[in-house]
Amino acid sequence: MEPRGIPVGFREALRVWLKIGCLGFGGPAGQIALMHRILVDEKKWVEEERYLHALNFCMLLPGPEAQKLATYVGWLLHGMRGGLAAGILFVLPGAFVMLAFSLLYVLGRGVPVVDGALFGIKAAVLVIVVEALIRIGRRSLKTRLLVGLAGLAFVGIFFLDLSFPLIVAAAAAVGYLAPPGLLGLKVNNTPPSPPRRAAGGTPRSCP
Repeated sequence: MEPRGIPVGFREALRVWLKIGCLGFGGPAGQIALMHRILVDEKKWVEEERYLHALNFCMLLPGPEAQKLATYVGWLLHGMRGGLAAGILFVLPGAFVMLAFSLLYVLGRGVPVVDGALFGIKAAVLVIVVEALIRIGRRSLKTRLLVGLAGLAFVGIFFLDLSFPLIVAAAAAVGYLAPPGLLGLKVNNTPPSPPRRAAGGTPRSCP
């Protein structure tokens, strides 16, 4: 299957992926929320429904879900070269930042200024994670059933120490048996809209 053509310049996309790679603090939750804000809210390169749908699949597949999501969106915009660029730029800037902070920690350990700066970063990253969870949760948990499932999943992980695959399988079973309305799903019988034309290219089919 071919990615759907969207009029986004490849150089502009490279700048955006580099920006996301440099600002992707807070782990997967912060990175996913950052990409949502930039790609969906600001740039409007991806529809929110498609973004959240892709996020669901990335959560199920093994590996870092945020990088998989970035690679998918890059592929969606510019095919294989877009996926490679997004995946690489998503990792490299953060690797260099981590290297710099590691050197700072090793060389400045025990120095009050350095220790204070690192503790301040911890507090800031915690806020980023909490804000990201609230942002994504508001977009994804649209019904009481979904909120209840999220709460039960938290109880199962935090208090009961249940395995992650077991929780995912139980949530999938509930989603399979529940009516679409309780999951916030809309049954759409209208045919899909024709694909948009890529910049300087021909329209491609939607995956």
